[in-house]
Amino acid sequence: MLGRPALPRPALIPLLALALLALGVLALGTGAVRMGPLEVLQALGAPREETHTRILYELRLPRILVGALCGALFAASGAILQGVVRNPLASPDIVGVAAGAGLAAVFTLILLPRAPAWALPVGAFGGALAAFGLVYLLARRAGEVPPIRLALIGVAVEASLDGLRRLILVRADDSIAQALIFLSGTVYGADWERLFRVLPFAALLIPLALLLHRRLDVLSFGDETAKSLGMRLEPARLAALALGTALAAVAVMGVGILGFVGLIAPHAARLLVGPGFRLLLPASMLLGALLVVGADTLGRGLVPPLEIPAGLLTTLLGAPYFLYLMRKAGRVR
Repeated sequence: MLGRPALPRPALIPLLALALLALGVLALGTGAVRMGPLEVLQALGAPREETHTRILYELRLPRILVGALCGALFAASGAILQGVVRNPLASPDIVGVAAGAGLAAVFTLILLPRAPAWALPVGAFGGALAAFGLVYLLARRAGEVPPIRLALIGVAVEASLDGLRRLILVRADDSIAQALIFLSGTVYGADWERLFRVLPFAALLIPLALLLHRRLDVLSFGDETAKSLGMRLEPARLAALALGTALAAVAVMGVGILGFVGLIAPHAARLLVGPGFRLLLPASMLLGALLVVGADTLGRGLVPPLEIPAGLLTTLLGAPYFLYLMRKAGRVR
């Protein structure tokens, strides 16, 4: 007997978007003050002076939007890095991009406390690019970058940079430490100001990534295929890596270092829609948003009014998955 026909892959994108919308409604009602989905919808249409409406608009809605946007950025970065490096273990946190961006942001705010607002994303971008470059150079051997070697060196560099960042925060003034609390990997305290700080960069980088899906496909096929198709390999690879690091750097500005989002979401998206970047990128971004919003919602709802950081939950989920991928890669080799 023939089974039911599989759902067309493009149809999965709107389904993921609907799932994100439903999770958003659930997240709006989760917290110390609980509300059901119908109560949430009613409160969203009520006057802003009402208590429940103020909680939704002033506290929970910007938090959910920041989490979804930064989760999408991390996932897009991971998908691009995995495709360009052709390494299934590559991600913003595994290859040091997130920790490099976070460390650079710390240095920027401590050394330049009165710097203009654009100094933070520029510093985070530079730190992310430098960290990835360090991992890539250390992992490169005989003109190649073995996946396991890249992953192991990336973990070591990531841990070193993250440890240095934490040491600086411990030694810093209380005001600086409070200002950088978001770097610990949490959506706690996200407000409209933080959303509008991230949104302009996301509005530029996400459409750019989507427009470059054909170039990313060619790069993921390998160097020989790219050259045979007439692509200038090194400039194209540099542009793609810069785009991936920029996406992760902007995400760090919004929610700090959320572990393994850029690893899990692209892998899950690849299983759903295949390796083509035309569908892989939007599916990865939606899954990344679902992962971060889901982790933050779970962290708020388990033991209210206490909150578990979203970064802790994504790490608890991602670490076993990373070990599974390491073991699978070892069997393939």
